[in-house]
Amino acid sequence: MKANVRERLQRMHRLMQEHHMQYYLVTTADYHNSEYVGEYFKFREYMSGFTGSNGDLLIGEESGLWTDGRYFIQAEQELEGSGISLFRMGEEKVPELTEYLKEHLREGSRLGFDGRCISIQMGKKLEKIAEENGAGLVYDVDFSGDVWEDRPVLSAGPILLLEEEICGMTVAEKLEHVRKELKKEDCEALLLNKLDDIMWLFNIRGSDVPCNPVAMSYAVVTQKEAWLFLQKQSSQTEAVKGWESKQPLTILDYHDLSAFLEEYEFSGKVWMDERQMNYFLYKLVEEKAEVYLKDAPTELMKARKNEEELRQIREVYKKDSLAVCRFMRWVKENAGRIPMTECSAAEYMDDLRRKTEGFLELSFPTISGYRENAAMMHYKATEQHQKEIVAEGMLLVDSGGQYMGGTTDVTRTFALGSVTQEMKNHFTAVAVGMLRLMDARFLQGCTGKNLDILARGPLWDMGIDYKCGTGHGIGYILNVHEGPQRIIWKYAPGAKEAVLEEGMILSNEPGVYVEGSHGIRTENIMAVKKDVKTGDGQFLSFECLTFVPLDLDLVEVSMLENKDRERLNRYHRQVYEQISPMMEEEERAWLRQVTRPV
Repeated sequence: MKANVRERLQRMHRLMQEHHMQYYLVTTADYHNSEYVGEYFKFREYMSGFTGSNGDLLIGEESGLWTDGRYFIQAEQELEGSGISLFRMGEEKVPELTEYLKEHLREGSRLGFDGRCISIQMGKKLEKIAEENGAGLVYDVDFSGDVWEDRPVLSAGPILLLEEEICGMTVAEKLEHVRKELKKEDCEALLLNKLDDIMWLFNIRGSDVPCNPVAMSYAVVTQKEAWLFLQKQSSQTEAVKGWESKQPLTILDYHDLSAFLEEYEFSGKVWMDERQMNYFLYKLVEEKAEVYLKDAPTELMKARKNEEELRQIREVYKKDSLAVCRFMRWVKENAGRIPMTECSAAEYMDDLRRKTEGFLELSFPTISGYRENAAMMHYKATEQHQKEIVAEGMLLVDSGGQYMGGTTDVTRTFALGSVTQEMKNHFTAVAVGMLRLMDARFLQGCTGKNLDILARGPLWDMGIDYKCGTGHGIGYILNVHEGPQRIIWKYAPGAKEAVLEEGMILSNEPGVYVEGSHGIRTENIMAVKKDVKTGDGQFLSFECLTFVPLDLDLVEVSMLENKDRERLNRYHRQVYEQISPMMEEEERAWLRQVTRPV
């Protein structure tokens, strides 16, 4: 594999020389700045060998890859021998990609990239650097077709039309909300390219990205009309045509958006989200209309789940938690007794979900990391590279599903036999942090940054940290990672802080990752709800959605303060109350034992 990467880089260097280009940037994104992309867009993975979901590859005389703390261990292993240097984002003395370009982009040199795979925000930064350094910027060059042999085709799967009853709002009602925002901001049109926003707005789902039920699409909304751009293979079915005839919209071909924008006579401002909209389309519209840059209104609308969505989600999470409880029992009872590997354990978990009512697909590939492999946050076992599981150490399983009625995500770490005292101490600190955050009461107006210390504090007290956020938003039959809400302690330049609002759903997942030894993560999902209102204001708190026991074999009870012990016991009572009615008697006896008071 490393030899292939070196040969591909050589081919790219030859192309760059032909175009008098000193640097070429390859991002992870597709044309919609998606976190997870279809096989057609995995050019960065093809060029570098790095398989993580986040990373930017800068190809030059010396090539480098920038990625975040979730992938440091994985990237170091996958880049070894490739000739590509790893830049650990956020680490001391490690320059950001833009800082590196400021230092290395010389006068008269040229930087190239495919502007369809770069956000407006990033494109404007690169534009400024090139201008200040006297360098050229080429944003409409795509070398992937010249270098990538046997490139997968662009996916165009079927469209799923959701019943309005489970969406809680009609397409017309959602468009009315968007138009109110357009009027408020004095804009003529909203141009959308964020796939999950488009799916939400039109009450449809797609199948073009594994685990993310989205269709390759764009949308344009004005005060009077709405256009949805879909691939013909997806939209030209009798069901979609019949649906279109009943909706306040017109479907056009996905590949015709550029021509539509060139021909349309705009008379007012065009609203674009600079974090999501691609730079190429921005430059196209900028030539003929005033561009208004602001977060798309659909993102916040989508994040605040309505009552029907929340009702569906609660039921889905109980069914999903039952599947994870059954997995917990199976893995703890059978490790060391039957042949088991990281992959076979993941498959057992996946099969339990497939048998659950309403299951559509996984919400992400199941992470099954045994012993030191769990120290890689987004570790992916394969049949060729995996560990055999025996009756000792710990197994981390991070998994989730897409259901008709919700999207789930849950992580548990299990003791399968003897563990060290350090492991128990680490597990207990993670559990305490997770429970403290879940039990939070906070004033309306707080962001996730105000709350992160509740989860991270017990680990900071031990001089330990985890190189990622504590929580991310979760979609409704949509992407398992969703914004704008999140829980994170560190300020990130350019990142938006979102106030936590009623109806938002977030993960709560502190962890410990010790390279070469072990990894621990405990993750519950929570919905923001109204709490008491006093003279000091409206308070909010969290409703727990996940009901899976924490492994008491890993809890060091002597570390628990009285309040933390009470939180753990209260949570386990809730697990038993919610899940036991769905179990057989033998299962209930097991659940009663693993949720016993400590």
